[in-house]
Amino acid sequence: MDSHVNNLMNDQQYMQEALSLAQKGKGLTSPNPAVGAIIVKNNIVVGKGWHKGAGLAHAEVEAINDAGTDAKQSTLYVSLEPCTHHGKTPPCTEKIIKAGISRVVIGCKDPNPHVRGNGIQRLQENKIDVGINMLKKEAETLIEDFAWYTCNGKKPFVTLKCASTIDGRIATSTGDSKWITNETSREYVHKLRHENDAILIGAGTLKSDDPSLTARINGFHSKDPVRVVLDPDLSIDENAKIITQKSDASTIVVTSKKTSSSKKNSLEKVGVKIIEIPFENKTFDLDLLLEKLGKMDIVSLLVEGGSTVIHSFLKEKLVNKAYFFIAPTIYGGNDGVPMCSGAGPKLMKDAIKLVDIHVSRFHDDILIQGYIN
Repeated sequence: MDSHVNNLMNDQQYMQEALSLAQKGKGLTSPNPAVGAIIVKNNIVVGKGWHKGAGLAHAEVEAINDAGTDAKQSTLYVSLEPCTHHGKTPPCTEKIIKAGISRVVIGCKDPNPHVRGNGIQRLQENKIDVGINMLKKEAETLIEDFAWYTCNGKKPFVTLKCASTIDGRIATSTGDSKWITNETSREYVHKLRHENDAILIGAGTLKSDDPSLTARINGFHSKDPVRVVLDPDLSIDENAKIITQKSDASTIVVTSKKTSSSKKNSLEKVGVKIIEIPFENKTFDLDLLLEKLGKMDIVSLLVEGGSTVIHSFLKEKLVNKAYFFIAPTIYGGNDGVPMCSGAGPKLMKDAIKLVDIHVSRFHDDILIQGYIN
């Protein structure tokens, strides 16, 4: 085999391992991105690391510390361009230079336009061979929420999740929705919850389901997302699970300025954070809400419905990515709860289209995921 091809295959293999390590930190590093790193010397992995949480050592530092003196004259594979600035931790570029690493292979550049390329330049200035864009698409997908947040006014990356029957119903006429999809699909949804900073539902879903909105993954210490409820009338029951259950995550209730001050005060006394947002024509100013959530370091938001909330986010063009779980079930009536509740376009050509589609199966359920331009 040609040596160039062989080297490329090795680079791809090691970068894939760095990406797999980065995935371990997904959901734990916010507002920082998930990053993984591998150090290789003489075709042997001598150091590994991933970013485990904001304020903790970055992936490169973890890998260098793991490698020790073997880091000298080695190759570092890192999923994201090393930082050059002082934050809660020192610049990773200086650690790389000091360790004597001779080559650095990077998955993708830092998406921040004010930072992008600075780490690469700093390494090259110190005679370090730098390769970039190794498995670029995979590396960028891993940090797509961070990239959006960084480049779009610190607004959260919004992911929409919906589970429906084949004929597009998310609940019966009585509001029953347990369970449309199978257990394997629901386990995957808990993974999505773990990976997102916050999860959002409407007051209708809260009233009908009294959900926990936690992340429960067998054999894994998952992190609960911040729970956000759109409740214009402040109808939430103070005994709702999202208030009374044990969880390290907080609960936010979004309401209008016209609701009862005494109810707001009583909720705040039990730890609920109240956010007041203009509510006109039966709709919240969702763009303003995203601004406020972004200022709270919420980088990623998972919207779980129901139908009115889903329609509102789609109508306002605030959804970045969507997961549609389709169960092999036919509701068989027109009285159930539809996936979206609200006016749609007059022409089919104006309907919302997903791009970069990926289809997978969870036993009999089908998952269609994609992006909304």
